[in-house]
Amino acid sequence: MEWQEILMRLLRNKISLFGLIIIAFFVVVALFAPWIAPPRDPDDPYEIPRAGWVIEPQPPNARNIFGTTEGSYDIFYGVVWGTRTAFRVGLIVVGISTFIGIIVGTISAYYGGWVDEIIMRITDIFMSIPFLVAAMVLTTILGKGITNVMIALVVFGWMGTARLMRSQVLEIKTEEFVRAAMALGASDARIIMRHILFNCIFPVLIQASMRMGSMVITFATLSFLGVGAPEGYADWGQMISFARNWILGSNGNALQYWYTVVIPGVAILLFCLSWNLIGDAFRDILDPKLQN
Repeated sequence: MEWQEILMRLLRNKISLFGLIIIAFFVVVALFAPWIAPPRDPDDPYEIPRAGWVIEPQPPNARNIFGTTEGSYDIFYGVVWGTRTAFRVGLIVVGISTFIGIIVGTISAYYGGWVDEIIMRITDIFMSIPFLVAAMVLTTILGKGITNVMIALVVFGWMGTARLMRSQVLEIKTEEFVRAAMALGASDARIIMRHILFNCIFPVLIQASMRMGSMVITFATLSFLGVGAPEGYADWGQMISFARNWILGSNGNALQYWYTVVIPGVAILLFCLSWNLIGDAFRDILDPKLQN
């Protein structure tokens, strides 16, 4: 199936089109963040400006259209620049971990034998450690910071792709066209690049699309727990972390500080939902068993 045909099917699918529209919106927000929410310090645009030093969150007003959270951090600025953080974390972590998983899974399945046994046992060891706990521990060891968090997520985020790629390569390498290439004396690199990867890559791309949202949620969770982004950094999880003491509102008014949780929460929800919708549609398009 050609890329042009896949794109047209994605655009004709209402579910994927909705997801693409949401992602396009976030892309526009990320690209035009310096104009939508001009930074006070151009050298550190991800630092959320403070509207004052009041501890209690302030409701939306003319100056802060989304209100402020604990410590008078501007919610609007945090959400806008947090979009860039989400794309940065999602694309880099998913991209690098997927690349590692493709290499590991392909080598393991193609060569088989003791190579496959050693690689898969190492993979099993990594998979036996709970992902969030492992990422939290490694981030704590490395220290706070976006780069350190992404390193932790990459270190413990490649195993699923490796296993998926291994299963795909094990199936493809028994096909006649691969055996014919081997019989003709084609090099391993040529067989892998020309005959195997392009026939295995689509399920991996679907998985990568699904993982975009989950990685952003994981990063937000680490920030909420205090081991992710440093305090004051524009990140959706950080914004919700500022609201943890105000989630229950006040006596007689449980929804008094709703904006501190709902606004960044909706941003996370829509971002993750859009990638999942595209992944689902992508799977339906590429899986012949699901086609009418």
